[in-house]
Formats: sequence, C-alpha cells, structure tokens
Amino acid sequence: MSFRLMPGLAVCAMFLASVAAGAQTAPAAPAAVTAPPAVATPAPAAAPGADAHAGFIKSVKGEVHVLSAGGDARLARPGDRVSPIDRISTGPASAASLVLRDGTALVLGPDSRVDLKQFHFDSTTQDGGLLVSLLRGSLRMVSGLIGKTNPDAVRVDTQTATIGIRGTDFIVTADAQP
Repeated sequence: MSFRLMPGLAVCAMFLASVAAGAQTAPAAPAAVTAPPAVATPAPAAAPGADAHAGFIKSVKGEVHVLSAGGDARLARPGDRVSPIDRISTGPASAASLVLRDGTALVLGPDSRVDLKQFHFDSTTQDGGLLVSLLRGSLRMVSGLIGKTNPDAVRVDTQTATIGIRGTDFIVTADAQP
C-alpha cells in the first residue's frame, strides 16, 4: 500500500514542523503567582461571557483571517481569542493552528476555510460539544478532552459528508464547491 501526500497537506505538514520548532507561536501563559493565604470568601459570580471564547490562535503563517459572527474581519495573530462561532480562513501558502479550551488542536492548511459552528466546554465536568465545518482546504484535528471523554459530541462537517470522531488525530480535505 502506498500513500501520496497532497500538495495542501505538504504545506500543512511543513507548518506543523515549524510549530514544533517554535516558529511564530503565541507566548506561553505566565507562571502562576502565589498569593498569601486569605480568609475564605464566596467566589464572585462569573461575568456573563467570561468563557465566551472557544480557544486561541496558537500560530500563524502567511495571511490568516478571522471573521466573527457579527461580520467583523481581522487578521489573525498568535494569542488572539476565537469565539465559538468564528470563521477562520487561510490564504495561499498560509496556515494556522488553534487550540480550543478543551485542548483540541486544529491546524488549517493553505486556502482553507473552517467555521467553528458550535463549541461549549465545562472544565469542571469535562462535558461539552464541538461542531466544525470544513468548507474548503485541509484540516488536521487532534482531539482534546471532549473527543476523548465523549466522542459522539464531536463532529466535523464537509459539504459532502459528516465525520464522527472515533480517533484522536486525523486529516480531512475538502474541495471548494461553486
């Protein structure tokens, strides 16, 4: 059996190698600062929308855009937050990686367009759901806690099929439809 690496996936694989080498990635989270012990008080209620973000852009190569549900488009930069219903698109010879709050990693290849259609995650119960739509291009996905604890809660749609997640690491490609 022989395998052929598709051109878009070759760029995606090179991008993954550059990410592993530390090229243009978001800064690491600052180290936790320990505070002196305090008197126990009830925790304040979380502000509405406090966990409204789905994750963040880990790294960017080339031209990558994020389009919000409200229609606001911006150039993506490492460290930028993404919302549960954002669209991420990459230009030619471009790529991006995202990390969602449950630890799911998404890597978009060149000329790709992905819609985060739904994301919710409770870090206490590890309950959640993820729906991603690949409109064109290539996508590599490495499952996080949602996919590992409840694989039925993770789906990837393309224009011709819906993929149910049973593994933890896969690549899917989709041709643009007119």
